[in-house]
Amino acid sequence: MIITKGISLKSIISWTMHHLAWLFLVMGSIAGLYYYDIFNIHIPWLPVSVVGTAVAFYVGFKNNQAYDRMWEARKIWGGIVNDSRSWGMMIDGFITNQFTDSLESPAEIKRIKKRLVYRHIAWLYAHRSQLLVATPWEHISQGGLMTKTAKMYQKKFGVGLVDDEVTRLELKQFLPNEEHDELLEYVNTATQIINQQSRDLKQLREQRLIDDFRHMELTRLLKNFYTLQGKNERIKKFPLPRQYANMSRYFVGIFIILLPFSMIPELMKIANYGVWLSVPITVLIGWIYVMMEVVADYSENPFQGMANDIPMLSLCRTIEIDLREMLGEKELPAAISPKNGVLM
Repeated sequence: MIITKGISLKSIISWTMHHLAWLFLVMGSIAGLYYYDIFNIHIPWLPVSVVGTAVAFYVGFKNNQAYDRMWEARKIWGGIVNDSRSWGMMIDGFITNQFTDSLESPAEIKRIKKRLVYRHIAWLYAHRSQLLVATPWEHISQGGLMTKTAKMYQKKFGVGLVDDEVTRLELKQFLPNEEHDELLEYVNTATQIINQQSRDLKQLREQRLIDDFRHMELTRLLKNFYTLQGKNERIKKFPLPRQYANMSRYFVGIFIILLPFSMIPELMKIANYGVWLSVPITVLIGWIYVMMEVVADYSENPFQGMANDIPMLSLCRTIEIDLREMLGEKELPAAISPKNGVLM
């Protein structure tokens, strides 16, 4: 997540330099052909403006849908934060000797609470790690220059800003030794961690460390975690439909191809310098349409480890700190800090 108030002109130029380069090359070449009278094709501005308007509506729709996916993902993680705090509160208040005849020691009660809270923290990091696994339609999976560019963005403005190996270390830290290796062998580790929580609650009910009502309330929270996890997985595993994601790119390309054959002849009527004035003007118009497409393209996948991602690591660490404080712990990890204006 980009946290700076604005995006500097220098950053915008550096991110879009390759688009500016090919736009200047194309528009300059076509202007040169007109200037040296190699050909004299003139497409009236009216049909080009109609195409441009239609493309703007189509790309605007794509941007709308891409933003909806990103904002829904942020709301889902907000739900995870809220329900995680509720989980910590209930674990701290519900597990007691109130309903059992065979009293457990305070140290044993504390150990049970810690096991349930720590396992939940492991679920958070496991869920985040699974959401970062690349899908076939994400930029890093496309091969060639796009993959190299995506890797560069991840390294300089994404997950590369933090040590992602910390996820594996924390899973080992938060899962009981007898569960760690077994849970990591599952296809969906996060799902099985929640299921293990359910088994643990069942055992606590049998030991009468919680009553039926408290067991139901804690199980309801586990169901909520499954619901929130499933919503995130839906966004991750169901792309923005390709007919919208790809066709807008083709429409932008068609408009940019038509643009100079209408704009350049029109500006040539101004004066001798009109043909060269047309180059920056057509580049600017083309760049705006390209950037509308690029913004939507990089916003539609909020879990791909880049600067526009949901700051999952920061949210996981915030929840971890809150829950460990509920257990009375004093030695807490530091909150995740932004780097290069990006919070992961």
